[in-house]
Formats: sequence, structure tokens, C-alpha cells
Amino acid sequence: MSLQSSTQKEKNAVLGGVLYLVATPIGNLSDISERALKVLSEVDFVAAEDTRNTGLMLSRFGISKPMVSYFEHNKRERGGQIAARLENGESCALVTDAGTPAISDPGEDIVRLCAERGITVTSIPGCCAAITALTLSGIDTRRFCFEGFLSANKGERRDRLSELEGEKRTMIFYEAPHKLKTTLSDLMKHFGEDRQIALCRELTKLNEEVSRTTIGSAVKFYEEKDPRGEYVLIVAGASIAAKADYPEDPVLHVEMLVGSGMSKKDAIKAAAKARGVAKNDIYSLVMKKDEE
Repeated sequence: MSLQSSTQKEKNAVLGGVLYLVATPIGNLSDISERALKVLSEVDFVAAEDTRNTGLMLSRFGISKPMVSYFEHNKRERGGQIAARLENGESCALVTDAGTPAISDPGEDIVRLCAERGITVTSIPGCCAAITALTLSGIDTRRFCFEGFLSANKGERRDRLSELEGEKRTMIFYEAPHKLKTTLSDLMKHFGEDRQIALCRELTKLNEEVSRTTIGSAVKFYEEKDPRGEYVLIVAGASIAAKADYPEDPVLHVEMLVGSGMSKKDAIKAAAKARGVAKNDIYSLVMKKDEE
């Protein structure tokens, strides 16, 4: 046996006292990796977001393992139990319903807990809906930020989108079908109807669909059609308008907008959006000028 193959075998060995974050298919079962199947077959137990869904998946691959549930509402108690078993030498595979654990799910909590207790954690790479959608979007992939699900709380949702109005990087959001219309409407309020967006649904499944359009067009489309399937929304970042469109001095920019009839609050917001900067930055400059 060569040194390379020996090293590879050692790397793939499933060891006691280790938490394995195992990425699972987001739709197409053929996307599971050979390494993921090996880990799932050899760990002592599996921690799953939904043991029924995971049990069905494992059975498709002829795998039967003891399972425990680990989800948002039991993560505090169950996380400690899982960590204790790991400290006693057992090995565990953590899986989510689909995709990579710890991305928009409570997996991040148990990873943090294991780090605090000195428990080894390793990740088995694989499917991730956010990256899959980004590569299909046709929108800039060089710089991006992941926002996941927006808060259901209207105030928190509004504040988060306000913070993102000047974000220049491509933004990635997750959304459920029954909330899509509301989310698109909110995106249009904060980003405008002409902003580019790619709506990616049912990724890797039979009915996979990618719609590359503008936010305004997406809003109109779903006024007449009911959303179906889980969505990943890829939204283009803010572009900086040409300097000729506004004064170089941000304070003069605000004064120009106020002179056109805007309130100072709206003028600060509009200037920040046009320049692709945070509202607080413009506000601070305006307040400093007022104090002089």
C-alpha cells in the first residue's frame, strides 16, 4: 500500500469522540458522497433534525443506525446529552433535513458547545442550497453574503433589510413558499423594483427552476401564481451611481435632496442607498455639520 493511500485511509477513518457534520442531498439522492455514506454507516449514532426523514434516507442506502432528534426546540437539552456521549468516546453524525448542517439550523449551537468542551468536530462536505443557487444565478459570485431566512418579526425584518440597502455584495436568502410574496414585496420596498434577482426553487429535483429577472417583475409574476417548493433568492448587490448624479460631499447630497422636498430622514436614507453606504455614516456627517 502506498503512503498516499495509507494516509487517505487514516483520514477517512471514523473515530470515537468525534462529531461529524454530514452534508446530505437537497433533493437528488444521487448527490450523496461516498465519504458521507461511510461515516453514516460507521458512527455509533446519528443526530437528526427529523428522525423520520433521515431514517427514510438511510434506509434507501441500506443503513440502520440508532438516532436521536436534534432540532430548534430541544437543542439546549439534547446538545448537552450528545456532547456527553461524545466525551464518553462515542461517535456521532449530525445531519439536517437537507444540505449542510449548521447552515440556518441549530447545528451551529452544538458545534459551539463542542468547541467549548474541546470535542473534535469535522465536516463532511457536500450539498448546500445557497452555493448551488449562487452558481446558477448568473449574478456576481466573487463577493457574496448569506442572510438565510429573514425574521418573521416585522420590525426585525425591516431593520435587517434597511441595513442591507447599501450592501454591494450579492445577497443570498432562503424562503418558504407561503412567505415568498411578502418577502418579494419587502425586497422591492428596500432594494427597488429594478434590482436583479434569481429565484431558485426545487434545486436538484425533477421540477428544478431558476428564474432570472428583476424584483419588480417577480412581484408581478407571483401576484398571479402561487409559489411552490422551497426557494433560494439571489439578489444583486447595490451599485454605486455615477458621481455626476450627486455631489461628491455626502452632506451636500443630503441638502440637495432636502431642497427637492424630502424630509431630512428620507434624504439621509436616499443618499446612503445611492452611495452604497450605511445610513448611520451619512447621519453622523450631517449631524456633525449641523453642530458646527
